[in-house]
Amino acid sequence: MTGKRPPHVKAPAYLSKSPPVPQPAPAAEAQEVGGPKGEEPTRYGDWENNGRAWDF
Repeated sequence: MTGKRPPHVKAPAYLSKSPPVPQPAPAAEAQEVGGPKGEEPTRYGDWENNGRAWDF
């Protein structure tokens, strides 16, 4: 089954063509809320919280 009507079958006259699907707007750059200021905390392979750092 190809999803098309056979040539002898016509669509009902009361049906109209579907409108085109709108394209989504480009996503804005994500902003972190409540995260640490400055460089990414995992830049050097460890996390820091309240002045204490730990490795994974």
